Amino acid sequence: MTIEYTRRLEKIESVLNSALPLSADPDWMRGTFSSLPSAVRSGHVAPLVESCADLFHRGGKRWRPLLMVLACELGGGGERAYALTPVVEFSHTASLIHDDIEDHADERRGKPAVHLLFGEDTAINAASWLYFHAQSVIEAFPASDALKLLLFKTASRELRRLHLGQAMDIAWHRNPSLVPVRAEYEAMVTLKTGTLSRLAGEIGMLAAGKDESTAAAFGDLSARVGVGFQVLDDVRNLTTGNPGKNRGDDVVEGKKSLPVILHLEKNPKDLTQISAAFVRARHEGPDSPAVEEVIGLLMASGAIEEARSYGVRLIEQTSLSLRGRYPEAPAAELICGLFDSMLSGLS
Repeated sequence: MTIEYTRRLEKIESVLNSALPLSADPDWMRGTFSSLPSAVRSGHVAPLVESCADLFHRGGKRWRPLLMVLACELGGGGERAYALTPVVEFSHTASLIHDDIEDHADERRGKPAVHLLFGEDTAINAASWLYFHAQSVIEAFPASDALKLLLFKTASRELRRLHLGQAMDIAWHRNPSLVPVRAEYEAMVTLKTGTLSRLAGEIGMLAAGKDESTAAAFGDLSARVGVGFQVLDDVRNLTTGNPGKNRGDDVVEGKKSLPVILHLEKNPKDLTQISAAFVRARHEGPDSPAVEEVIGLLMASGAIEEARSYGVRLIEQTSLSLRGRYPEAPAAELICGLFDSMLSGLS
């Protein structure tokens, strides 16, 4: 099964690399911007391309574009979705650049955050450009105008939802003493993180020629997986630490992740202590004793393990639903196998 994933990932990477090269050449510029004033040179385009490409080419799991490709295969569309993979992967890259600025993060994928390397102004502008560049591949997609319009509408809707989720998250980590209830947290993660996996699944089905209702139903399943992996990502941040980031970064950033919410549901009296620790960690950085103070509380109460179990359950239930809807479909088994392998990598 690994060979099946590798073959598809190599094709995905080829498409993505062509759409976002390490530097702009004249042919790429013409294809991306159409006609430009004669005074515009590659050096003018460089701040857009190089800052985004810097983060993109650091790697990444690429599971969302792989999900899009497999969803299209599941819908009977063969390889049609490869050309559309930049829609989801470049949107993801753009969101990471903005997220690091908004969270005052220092690192991403083991290197300094893009805004620290290229400047905050360049990073904001380049990531905003990348959202639009991500959707530009729809223009060249071999499909009817009606389908192209539907793809544009779908991508635009999900990106609006993504920014709403981010707005909720920002509001909560700005105020150390403000803790959302669990339903609010799940709504935020569904919008902020689940929306990109929803976009991958939905566009894959639409590219295969499925109707909006079928595509939306598969998008709902895909979103649940995105939520599950975000919960597990939050757990890993507080345990082993996420690759390329410091253990407990979420405490420094004042993130109200699910383990924090679950702990405070059972121990509301700890709100003052945790709020004070968030403030201290923000001022002192990832080496602050306040980081381990919060992690210790969450571990002792069982909140971290409870969150981990919930994230795993979401993903496993989604796989069960997928197998039930598409029994014996090879692409469905590949999708479930993808989720299983990602779970194994988090254990």
